[in-house]
Amino acid sequence: MNKYNRFSIPVFLMPVFLIVCLLVLGACSNTKPVVSATQDFIKVSGTHFQKDGQPYYIAGTNMWYAAYLGSPSKVGDRARLAKELDTLKAMGVNNLRVLAVSEKSDINSSVKPATTNGFGNYDESLLQGLDYLLVELAKRDMTVVLYFNNFWQWSGGMTQYMSWIDGQPVQDPNVTNEWEAFMAKSASFYQSEKAQQEYRNTIKKIINRVNTVNGKAYVDDATIMSWQLANEPRPGNSKVNAKEKQIYVDWINGVTAYIKSLDPHHLVSTGSEGLMGSVNDEKLFVDAHSSVNVDYLTYHMWIRNWGWFDKTKPAETWDAGWAKGKDYLNSHIDMAKAMNKPIVLEEFGLDRDMGSYDIKATTQYRDKFYQQVFDVLLPRMQKGDPIAGYNFWAWNGAGRTTRSNYWWQEGDDLNGDPPQEQQGMYGVFDTDTSTIAIIKEFNSGIHALIKK
Repeated sequence: MNKYNRFSIPVFLMPVFLIVCLLVLGACSNTKPVVSATQDFIKVSGTHFQKDGQPYYIAGTNMWYAAYLGSPSKVGDRARLAKELDTLKAMGVNNLRVLAVSEKSDINSSVKPATTNGFGNYDESLLQGLDYLLVELAKRDMTVVLYFNNFWQWSGGMTQYMSWIDGQPVQDPNVTNEWEAFMAKSASFYQSEKAQQEYRNTIKKIINRVNTVNGKAYVDDATIMSWQLANEPRPGNSKVNAKEKQIYVDWINGVTAYIKSLDPHHLVSTGSEGLMGSVNDEKLFVDAHSSVNVDYLTYHMWIRNWGWFDKTKPAETWDAGWAKGKDYLNSHIDMAKAMNKPIVLEEFGLDRDMGSYDIKATTQYRDKFYQQVFDVLLPRMQKGDPIAGYNFWAWNGAGRTTRSNYWWQEGDDLNGDPPQEQQGMYGVFDTDTSTIAIIKEFNSGIHALIKK
């Protein structure tokens, strides 16, 4: 029998053992503390963003199709993606707002192909496009906001979920002009247990994904600034009642908590338009964004869409339209201040002059609009108010259309103008030099704040 227990130490070896222990302890005391892997994540500090302990402002654009360009399939165009990102980087853009998931729809005004062709049925090539996009953004020190769904039909969205569940075809409001009925149908998504389960399954799949290009888990990727519930979620149509408003608030509270349970390090936002997406009910907007799991506020501004400005009578309607727009900009910053949260103007845009879609058409009023928006935002940023950045809508870049009616069809260039709108409506092309100069100048002002 062995006279030594296998866990005991012989007496003659004790001095050696003690010396080794002291050396190990000394080495441990001299090691540097482990640095958290989350140090590079964008965080909220009061009413502002921080990155690496320094102020961070979004100088961004909307490029919903960016992950499509990254796909290795025929829909992708990685050379174009690199060109677009390089152009945007040179303009001072540091953030993109991008569609993470689309749903296959039969209507003409929806993008094709789609990320999901039915519940649990994913197009891996489009997910690989998202992987590739994240890697390319990281190379350029750019970040991204990824939204999981859409209140509108151009990416399938909430109405496509409901169509898969009830078997009824989606009614395209571009065809029927029944926008009230469409919005009611879209909002029924919040009340459907099946829709919510499948939606959460999709969220979980994306958040838990491991990048096939660099092997990095999405939860560990600081290139992702924020997960976003949806593009422009609304509580319903103009006739929404108190019960439906509460269902909407509960939905936001539940889903944001769920996302945080999967990924506590990334920021979470709703994608709301602000008051216009809250039936002009300030209490509803506040209630919907009061949860600790909603890290910052968002709002959008569309002076032509909302009837404040007439593109065919620009001179006659500009002053009154802009007055409403300016008030909308400032009132949301003031609400954010009262709520002690940052806010991002993540969508705004205007048509080319006289509503033309032609790339050669002038952009006098669009340029004026961008300049006046920036003239409101920058002084408030400089004062320390909670406006934490912007994303203009949208970047067309090198995309073009050859169709005389300007409507997108499968196989055409992808543009910032989604398929529900004529190509060239709001998107900024890489040849729009006057608009780009205005954006670039404003971004210089933002980057000066970041470097302070």
